[in-house]
Amino acid sequence: MTVPTPSPHDPDHPHAGSPRSAPGEQPGTGPAPQPMPPYGVEAGYGGEGGPLVRRELREAAVCAVAVAVVGIVMGLLWLWLAPRVPLYNNGEVVLFKDPEGEEAIGAEGVFALLGLAFGVVTGLLVFLARRRGGIGLVVGLAVGGLLGSVLAWRVGVWFGPETDLPAAARAAGKGATFDAPLELHAYGMLLAWPVAATLVHLVTTALFGPREVSNAVAEAPQGWEH
Repeated sequence: MTVPTPSPHDPDHPHAGSPRSAPGEQPGTGPAPQPMPPYGVEAGYGGEGGPLVRRELREAAVCAVAVAVVGIVMGLLWLWLAPRVPLYNNGEVVLFKDPEGEEAIGAEGVFALLGLAFGVVTGLLVFLARRRGGIGLVVGLAVGGLLGSVLAWRVGVWFGPETDLPAAARAAGKGATFDAPLELHAYGMLLAWPVAATLVHLVTTALFGPREVSNAVAEAPQGWEH
């Protein structure tokens, strides 16, 4: 008695090397294809990251403008606290009344100290206003601090002594002493404010900023024995 062998073309007979259907799966059907994400949902331009980028840009602009405006106050303080450089008009040329004086260096030192102080204060204020931090606030502090330093420098020069030395000498008269204009020769002093502001903000955010706690609990592998 012979047993009939299955035909190689029998669709109901599984061949060697052909994938078997999973339990509960209809024969001849494969796993259901995964749905593709809709177009444009990835983070970036026009995607889910669009609102985040716009928020960061908005916060950077607001922070930069608010910090830069404070430069007016720093400029007035610099004008008030900076030592004056006395000049002497002998009728022919204008000379330093005290050639060995350090008033000019002192004026630049006062500007640098004010920049550091304003950087610390603005960095702390921005942190207290937005404790969560963000790249937009850091950029806003850096740009606003630099613009505030430039504004403070120009305010001190504009409202300070006359910048036209011949005109100031003629107004003072022969043999008179008058103040030299406020000057800032070391332009690196302009970086004191933005550097101090960004460092203070980053340090305070790292130490006292809110912590993000993940609620996801990792599942132990099957067969894991404690």
